[in-house]
Amino acid sequence: MPEIPEIPEILDPGELPIPTPPIGPLRVAHVMAGAPAGGAELFFERLCIAQAANGLDVLSVIRRDPDRLARLTAGGLTPRELRFGGQADLLTRPRLNAALRKFEPSVVVAWMNRAARFASTGPWTLAGRLGGFYDLSYYRRCTHLIGNTHGLVSWMTRQGWPAEQVHYVPNFATDIGQVAPKRPREIPDGVPFVLALGRLHTNKAFDVLIRAIARVPGVHLMIAGEGPERENLEALARTERVRDRVHMPGWTDPASLIRACDLFVCPSRHEPLGNVVIEGFSAVRPVVAAASQGPRELILHGRNGLLAPVDDDRALAAVMQMVLADHALAHRLAVAGRATYERSFGPKPVLAAWAEFLQRVAPRGA
Repeated sequence: MPEIPEIPEILDPGELPIPTPPIGPLRVAHVMAGAPAGGAELFFERLCIAQAANGLDVLSVIRRDPDRLARLTAGGLTPRELRFGGQADLLTRPRLNAALRKFEPSVVVAWMNRAARFASTGPWTLAGRLGGFYDLSYYRRCTHLIGNTHGLVSWMTRQGWPAEQVHYVPNFATDIGQVAPKRPREIPDGVPFVLALGRLHTNKAFDVLIRAIARVPGVHLMIAGEGPERENLEALARTERVRDRVHMPGWTDPASLIRACDLFVCPSRHEPLGNVVIEGFSAVRPVVAAASQGPRELILHGRNGLLAPVDDDRALAAVMQMVLADHALAHRLAVAGRATYERSFGPKPVLAAWAEFLQRVAPRGA
């Protein structure tokens, strides 16, 4: 197998401390002005619902989106919808400020650039939550920044933010370890299949994965997602003569698919975190990934998954074959991944980390 690029020393995710402070009377407002779908947007929903269920008083402020409104409402919240438009939107900022002053939060969390641009300062602590390497000028009103990877936290401090005002707080994924597997009808019985999830975009490197699957005979690949690269990927599958082994059904129920697959792959060129890797851990499936920013933090090569160099279809095919040919290895990686999930990326440890963060940064006397 080709040599994996050097991976910086980080804490084993299983060795991260799990703080468990009481939440107390804190009130938190989460402000999300993102797209209808996306990893950060879906985690925002999960976090708001879980914190409220855990006894925290939560206000969720969202960009107008009937589906998100319905999911948050079903989760027991009463979201506030605002426009969050462009430069001509003169009403969202005062309406947001009024909603916050009425709610009286201890901490306001602005999720990504647009929310941070509209968020107001006040008698609360304003924190910006980043899931990528964004332009920090959007967060100039924030006192604290949150990164969901160690790499992001290091990058933010290198940009000049004081280390004591930058915080690592990870994401959690829904526990799908008990979901019933559902084998896709497109995959013949008795044939191993590899699964990948995500938007069909060049960053996700599904082209590399299709070239890799061409080097793994007898194995089928399913890429569940939609996006602008569909036509190019379909053409590539024909060129690589694997059209009959590559299936792209669009967005579909991911949990049952992950549970059913023989191998879960994240081939991304750019992946600040890699929520899909955590989902693979949760589902007790062996995970292989390209060594982009997020996966190389989550995966300890040879222990809870395997890594291949970015943009290297030969190396990716080699590690895929390694797992598919060795059931003992696949089982060991899957069990270790599940242990990583339970210790560091399940709801309980992540909610505890968020509670500790809120207690730390809330105004005195909150």
